[in-house]
Amino acid sequence: MSDKRTIGMWLYKNGGGEAIGKKITKNLKERNIHTVDDINLRHATAKNANIIHKGIKLNKLDLMFSYNAGEQTIYQTYMYQALNRMIPMINSYDSFALTEDKFHTSLMLRNAGVNTADYRLFHRDEASEHLYKTLKKWNGMVVKPTNGWGGAGLTKVDNEEGLQMLMPTLNHGNIREVFVEKFIKYDNTDFRVDIVDGQFVGCYGRKAGGNDWRTNVTSGGSVFMRECNDDILDVAIKATKACGADIAGVDIIYDLEKEEYVVLEVNGIPAFATPEQEKMGLDLNDKKIELIVDLIDRKTTKQTKNKNKKIK
Repeated sequence: MSDKRTIGMWLYKNGGGEAIGKKITKNLKERNIHTVDDINLRHATAKNANIIHKGIKLNKLDLMFSYNAGEQTIYQTYMYQALNRMIPMINSYDSFALTEDKFHTSLMLRNAGVNTADYRLFHRDEASEHLYKTLKKWNGMVVKPTNGWGGAGLTKVDNEEGLQMLMPTLNHGNIREVFVEKFIKYDNTDFRVDIVDGQFVGCYGRKAGGNDWRTNVTSGGSVFMRECNDDILDVAIKATKACGADIAGVDIIYDLEKEEYVVLEVNGIPAFATPEQEKMGLDLNDKKIELIVDLIDRKTTKQTKNKNKKIK
């Protein structure tokens, strides 16, 4: 029997990602796990029973670690799904697809007893009537795409004039469904809690910039140091479990009216701390790397045992 293990990895390079990738590879090598880096499934092909990338049969790997949010393509995710039918992936395709879709995420969180903003989903052709009724009931709401990240496409609507201005975009855009959430009164800050393999990695806060209400850094928000309490951690772990994610970054706000913590989003590819963030004291990277390596070690050990059983 052979205990040789090989994984594939596709991890973002910007924002300190290249150095993170090297640390993960080094730590895996110390456990006799070889890493094939830069496997972008956008460049993979399928031939009969195999999925091939630069001459390597990816379906013969023990695991694929895909961790790149900014370069996903439709073809890449299609191959992601296909490959995950044959080998373990972190995160699994099902979890990845779930966390990429805000409606599906909210649906699963609510069914798991995790607080989210109240939400509605309508077919585009029926959205107009439903949106006006919903606005009257809620007074304020956020219209958002079901996919996307970084706060892109989010529109806050708190009166009929604003909704009238938005309707042409909804009617003529390439949109099949309209997803809206009730706007929650909060202090314009959130908690980002990183979870790996069901364990707490770290927590930090984000604050909306200027007159904006979005805390996303790509929308002008800024990162600041923030402590996590037991209630927040409990919510983050439950949300991660509800999404079936090995790795997650859970965005949580405090509802000032209901006086409870609410999950806004579960990110399946939460970024490591950048070098700038590390300088300000955000020191979660080493722990995150250690937990990811432990996770890969455990999953590939199981995969190797299963392979050896088939050989017998």
